[in-house]
Amino acid sequence: MKRALKWLVGIGAVVVLLLVVAAIALPRLVDTPRVQAMIASSAAQAIGRPVKFESLSVGLFPLPSIELHKLEVAEDPQFGTAPFLVLETGRIYLKLRPLLSGRVEFGDITLERPRIALIRSADGRLNVASLAPPSESRNASRPGRSSGGSTGGVAAAVVSRVKIDKGVITYVVRGKGEAPTPYRVEDLDLTLTGQGTQLNFTGALRVKPGDLAVKLVDGMVALNGAKAVLDAPVRARVSIEGKDIEQLVAAAAGPTPAIAGPIKGDFTLSGTLGTPRVSGNVELASPRVTQTNAVCPEPKRRTLSLGPLKLAVASWDGRFQSRPTTTSIGSGTISTNLTATLDRGVHVQLGDLAIKALPVEKILVDFICQGYAVAGPLDLTGALSASATDLLNTLGGSGQLRLGPGKVVGPQALALIGTLTQIAAAVSSALAADVPKALTSSPTDFDSITGTYQITNGVVTTRDLLYSSRAMKVGVAGDYGLATGRMNLDLRVNYGRGELRARVSGNAASPSIRVDPSSVSGDVSREKIEGGIQDLLKRFRR
Repeated sequence: MKRALKWLVGIGAVVVLLLVVAAIALPRLVDTPRVQAMIASSAAQAIGRPVKFESLSVGLFPLPSIELHKLEVAEDPQFGTAPFLVLETGRIYLKLRPLLSGRVEFGDITLERPRIALIRSADGRLNVASLAPPSESRNASRPGRSSGGSTGGVAAAVVSRVKIDKGVITYVVRGKGEAPTPYRVEDLDLTLTGQGTQLNFTGALRVKPGDLAVKLVDGMVALNGAKAVLDAPVRARVSIEGKDIEQLVAAAAGPTPAIAGPIKGDFTLSGTLGTPRVSGNVELASPRVTQTNAVCPEPKRRTLSLGPLKLAVASWDGRFQSRPTTTSIGSGTISTNLTATLDRGVHVQLGDLAIKALPVEKILVDFICQGYAVAGPLDLTGALSASATDLLNTLGGSGQLRLGPGKVVGPQALALIGTLTQIAAAVSSALAADVPKALTSSPTDFDSITGTYQITNGVVTTRDLLYSSRAMKVGVAGDYGLATGRMNLDLRVNYGRGELRARVSGNAASPSIRVDPSSVSGDVSREKIEGGIQDLLKRFRR
């Protein structure tokens, strides 16, 4: 037992002695100035940019390594003078067997907390486009042994793995004030392994603001034959997950309306590094749209809740497409083909839009408090488009709709229908006709509202809108501004005993109604009728 203990103590002493000797000898084996020149030269040749660092140190534990301090990779002069990459510490591990024979060969490289500036010029070029991909001939070159005796020569070795730890990427678009975009990548952990002319990668990152977690697996970049880095084919599997997309959407489209909810998705990455394509599926489990509307009674801040929003996504070169996109509001369903472009703001197109049995009051009454709101199930087909930053003023599209049976519930719409009913009753009485009781019994109930529409820059135009109820039928043709409330509508009111034609104009909050004289016969003067109309309007505005 004592003999074995002595052996263990002896072995331990030898190991400690070897470590001490290695710690003393390593700086001598690694000719620091020569290695420093080799690293700067090799790196500059590999990426096509000047590389510099302030100092270099040699470490032993846990493996022999060289640490580069305050390293910088220069920017392409066409994009400015600030560094493309800034690194506090870069660690290059040394291959042990060549080192023991007096040669220096590089193993794995670890880049700790690099800060990378990605720049896009006004004409769409990226600053990384001028980076030169490594060639097989450069990787295979191995300078011979130096005559420096025990200091040994240096040999450039193929780097088998590069690891990025806690990196940060900022994105600057020239031509827009040269300010960083709202988005940035943080906590970038990326591992790259080389196999000939193929570069494999896995990693994870977070997109801020919004704290969107992104994972990359089975990644591959094929550098063989690529004229530039951005021409290299790429593929990978990507997954995303975020607890709430509100900050993420606000950074792109503005804070109002606020769009919130958890997100999860899986994609396939393809294309090239310069023009990547992404396809896959995304789901927002419980999306919510929130905005403050001054016209609403308290609470002014209203939220519209949707059912699960599912997207079949394809994205490339600033364009996002989902075919189809589905969601629901209440018991109603929505299906569309969505296209969004991100150049100069977010512009959204909804093609092949199909709405079935949507309880429209959840939008018009509960969310936007529209003065001309109606309630009932809505069926709609058509197309819409808008800019996310100015929805009402940029809305466009066309289609057809059917709403009902339902009720008119908006106060301005109730006032208008009530006025038309009173006018029709007054005219009928003046012509000595019997006024049916149904005419004034329940003017808010309707059987249906049908028609086609065209929207241009937030102005809705219709030529065949038809409101049908037991009391009357009202045909509507004209324009209505969604944002301004300006209206210019021709109405044809059929109330059973006759027909009344009128024009409604002015602001939706206080419309002006003029009766077509040709629709009034008998001894009733137009002035008398219009005077009565104005009296009625005053009562309805109170």
